[in-house]
Amino acid sequence: MQSIDKSRLCFKIIMERKAIDPVMLEIGSLTTIADYFLIASGSSTRQVQAISRHLDRRMREEGCSSYGIEGDQEGQWVLMDYGDVIVHLFYKPYREYYDLEGLWIEAPRLNLQEEGPEEKIIDENQ
Repeated sequence: MQSIDKSRLCFKIIMERKAIDPVMLEIGSLTTIADYFLIASGSSTRQVQAISRHLDRRMREEGCSSYGIEGDQEGQWVLMDYGDVIVHLFYKPYREYYDLEGLWIEAPRLNLQEEGPEEKIIDENQ
C-alpha cells in the first residue's frame, strides 16, 4: 500500500470514532522518519484511547500492523507508528501544549475533508 493511501485509510478509520480536527502533514521531504504525520484530537482521554484501539484493530484487519504504539494506557498522547505514516492522537489540551503543527510548520499541510463516503485531500500550499 502506498503511503498516501495508508494515510487516507488512517484518516477514514479515525473519523469513524469522531476524531477532532485531523491534520495531515507531508513530512517526507523534511525527514526520513516517515512520509506523513496524521495528527488528531479527542475530547477526553477515553476517546483518545477508543480512537487508537479502533485504528489499531482496523489497520490489522487491512493487513497493516503497527511497528509500535506508545501512550495508549494514559490516553493523553498516543503515537502509532505505521512506518511511512505516523499517527499522533492527543487529548486536546496536550495537543495545544506540544503544538506539533507549529514544530513542523515547513511541512506541506493537507486539508482533510470528508465528502460523503470518500474523503477529499486538498494541498493548502497550492
